[in-house]
Amino acid sequence: MEESKKVLYSAVQPTNNLTIGNYIGAIQNWVELQSGYNCFFSIADMHAITVRQIPAELRQRTLNLVALYIACGIDPEKCVLYIQSNVSAHAELCWALNTFTYVGEMQRMTQFKDKSARHADNINMGLMDYPVLMAADILLYQTDVVPVGLDQRQHLEIARDIAIRFNNAYTPTFKVPEGLYLKVGAKICDLLEPAKKMSKSAENPNGSVFLSDDRDTVIRKFKRAVTDSGSEILYDPENKPGVSNLLSIYSVFSGKSMDEAQRDFAGKGYGDFKLAVGEVVADRLKPIQERQAKILADKEYLNNILKSGAERASYSANKTLSKVYKKIGFYQL
Repeated sequence: MEESKKVLYSAVQPTNNLTIGNYIGAIQNWVELQSGYNCFFSIADMHAITVRQIPAELRQRTLNLVALYIACGIDPEKCVLYIQSNVSAHAELCWALNTFTYVGEMQRMTQFKDKSARHADNINMGLMDYPVLMAADILLYQTDVVPVGLDQRQHLEIARDIAIRFNNAYTPTFKVPEGLYLKVGAKICDLLEPAKKMSKSAENPNGSVFLSDDRDTVIRKFKRAVTDSGSEILYDPENKPGVSNLLSIYSVFSGKSMDEAQRDFAGKGYGDFKLAVGEVVADRLKPIQERQAKILADKEYLNNILKSGAERASYSANKTLSKVYKKIGFYQL
């Protein structure tokens, strides 16, 4: 880790497959950020178990996600890539931070209310405590910046509040992290409901294109994509949300400007347009999928990366945890 660089922390749960929206909005940005920051990228499997998981599937999805990161360009030599549960300091700091967090704050969290409604048969304490664990994730590494979308802003604010509360109670211990609100080239929306953001947990999987989808599946989904009245292929999100979403996807995956994308389809019909968008996405995904499969086939290579990542993460995390334990009065051997 280079002392002169700021620390960046980000994590993704190994639940469901990632979509092309996740790739454009998160992973592609991380590849660029890893050269300018000391990056910690975590597979957040501890967060995943707030909803019941099938153990064997969770393990496999965890490995799939690590391999996918590397296949997309995340370099384990440039950053710390690790599995959250392999670093016990996450759980330990979470317990200490619980004593600086108020029940009312957790009950007001939007995600707690949403997930409680969706999983009414399993409203567990982990679901409520999720933001405190997230605060521990971030604060452990003396993080300067956290890449966040608008839907995660509330979690970052709680992490900042907890850090300030602890620092005020004792002496400055945690850096108070800032949000890194990245400019994303395009908001990728659901193919069947273009008013909604494409989601990896959407009820209808045909509206989302997953990074694991094979070529035929990708093209089939785009052929079924919703378009709009009229026949012109123009970027007009208000009046033509379906066509505009497809143009955004085409622009991002082809590397062309929006003007160039619109010129490519001047005078063409919706059928040819949707097929072309599907093909350009499938062409981009193919080498990523091939690299991911090659990485997954080499278990020793993967395990070595994860062992090294866990050791490097633990080294940084334990330094912070030791400071916290000393401040709050724990007797340490």
